[in-house]
Amino acid sequence: MSRGHAARVAAVRRAMAAEGIDVLVLRPSPDFRFLSASRAWPDGAGEGVFLVVTADAVVETRDPAGLVPASARRVGVDPEMRAGELFRLAIAAELVPASAVLAPLRLRKDPAELAALGRAVAAAESVLAQAGELAWFGATERAMARRLRLLALESGCEEVISLRVSAGEHTARPAHVPGGRVINPGDALLVSLCGRWDGYCAEVGRVFAVAEPPEDYEAMYSVVLAAHRAALSALRPSVPFAELARTVNEVIDASGYGRFASLHVGRGVGLGHDEGPRAGEEAVFAPGMTFCLEPAIYVPDLFGARVADVVACTAAEPVPLGASPHTLHVLDR
Repeated sequence: MSRGHAARVAAVRRAMAAEGIDVLVLRPSPDFRFLSASRAWPDGAGEGVFLVVTADAVVETRDPAGLVPASARRVGVDPEMRAGELFRLAIAAELVPASAVLAPLRLRKDPAELAALGRAVAAAESVLAQAGELAWFGATERAMARRLRLLALESGCEEVISLRVSAGEHTARPAHVPGGRVINPGDALLVSLCGRWDGYCAEVGRVFAVAEPPEDYEAMYSVVLAAHRAALSALRPSVPFAELARTVNEVIDASGYGRFASLHVGRGVGLGHDEGPRAGEEAVFAPGMTFCLEPAIYVPDLFGARVADVVACTAAEPVPLGASPHTLHVLDR
């Protein structure tokens, strides 16, 4: 066990004691990877393998119930545990979510985790950088999404969590799924990729125009960028999540686009693609937290714009983990 892993396990055991949890049982999941010494999935994609954490050991096993002491009163189980897996545990102890122990510890990333997240962001950015070299005219959203997915997998992405390609009026639909719409000159285009590289998740979202931007699109996009800059300036230690959201909304409201602003301004990322801090929680930023900042404006039936970047909160100032510009790139083919 490395020194860093030993310190992490010790912190988990202290949190278990504070929560009155005797044992953790984790299936292959972000929590599993957080506590695994190798940070990798077990052999066979983890089928039937669990990680059991007790006061004395951290063990990968196919028989987790056999490692739970008979004296255990409360057992923390993985939030992603399947119903069949829970039934097979067949233990008498009270089962409670392991997230009570692990979620607070996963909020703040150590230097090795920040480096891993930086590599994931660089990989995602490299995929979107290649988007400008593809032929978009006359292709469908679905076809371009397939091409980008292949590029992501070739980059070493172990899981494509979401891949969005939206053209024209579809850019105004936050949950749009790439379909059969043909991409034409004069279309706005939103492209975003969220994936997992070596366990860590990253999302990058950028805006393009096909041949030329639609009328008024650049003015609207400039508001999204202003909101992004304001949020980046506000993302400091001790700042509540709610204040960051207010900052974004104030900028967009002042522009006249307030009623079209996305209510969602971002979420935490790390081993999971959607972890704390989250909207609605009494979350306060602290050094080591990593956040996907994603302000957006969606004008129904017309167009939308969204930028997504992973940012690390530090004691001094927020640090974007990526380097790709926010330029409205005009595609010429």
